[in-house]
Amino acid sequence: MEAHSSSSSDGGLSVRWALQLIQSDDQALKLQGAQEIRRLTKTSQRCRRQLSGSVGSLVSMLRVHDSPQSHQSALLALLNLAVKDETNKIKIVEAGALEPITTFLQSEDSNLQEYATASLLTLSASASNKPFIGASGSILLLVEILRHGSPQAKVDSVMALSNLSTYPINLSIILEAKPFPCIVTLLKTCKKYSKTAEKCCALIESLVAFDEGRTALTSEEGGVLAVIEVLESGSLQSREHAVGALLTMCQSDRCKYREALLKEGVIPGLLELTVQGTAKSQSKAQTLLRLLRESPYPRSELEPDTLENIVCNIISQIDGDDQSDKAKKMLAEMIQVSMEQSLRHLQQRALVCTPTDLPISTCTSEVSLK
Repeated sequence: MEAHSSSSSDGGLSVRWALQLIQSDDQALKLQGAQEIRRLTKTSQRCRRQLSGSVGSLVSMLRVHDSPQSHQSALLALLNLAVKDETNKIKIVEAGALEPITTFLQSEDSNLQEYATASLLTLSASASNKPFIGASGSILLLVEILRHGSPQAKVDSVMALSNLSTYPINLSIILEAKPFPCIVTLLKTCKKYSKTAEKCCALIESLVAFDEGRTALTSEEGGVLAVIEVLESGSLQSREHAVGALLTMCQSDRCKYREALLKEGVIPGLLELTVQGTAKSQSKAQTLLRLLRESPYPRSELEPDTLENIVCNIISQIDGDDQSDKAKKMLAEMIQVSMEQSLRHLQQRALVCTPTDLPISTCTSEVSLK
């Protein structure tokens, strides 16, 4: 008990000392204070709360003319203060941090540019901040970083854009910046089960709700194929975004996009998703399979509207033996898995009540602590 009390007392002294330093008029002491705040808030949520009062002083350091060390130290301290703390995220934006951070996105200092991008990633996780970030002019700069930034800055940029895309007005700004070449390039090169692939597909799913977004994706060489590759081998949530994007395209203009999807070999991934995806993914995959066949309605009463008949109908129209053979093999495997799952389900129901599926997390991304 005494050891815990002593530790708490030491922590309190460190917090008070950091606040005194950051509020000093001496720039050297302020710099020391920013570095101490960064250290204290790296692992302690309590320190983030206790040091919330330092936000104004840290933001003022971002405006100090020609002082890269002050800018970096203050930015990293603010970044740690914002992680997993909604109140601090909002407070940082209200204190006027977006203007200098947006300026840093254009910095020739690659480290400062990376820190600024990471800061926007974390700040954009707050729904309250998304309109202000969109209005700050930073979206165009984030897309520019997606084109020419460092590998880490590109990843943070696409995640920030994905966060911002959930605010409708920001979507049109993102589209105007023509981000699809860089998104597709990043999606092609990243691991398909990575968080980066998930956020790329989430952003694509949002953007293909617009005609210019669908046109941009299909015009980009390998764009549709990159999404299909995630559909086949991505994480559960990545696959959900991927099938959602493809379904949106086909629902918007079935005649226009049907052949493009079939040409890139979408059937095997969809078949697997009908039995191995999330509940949403399974439903979307089955709906997309129905849209991909020649006629969206049953041909006759003798050919019921079952998944197997739908797929067989599609397979018969696919050009190329390789795709057809692969799809047929996948269909056979899918039927076998479906039968096994149905049997297990019946056995489980005979014993206990089956719990409902847990929903996939839809939390917005934040950068890791610095």
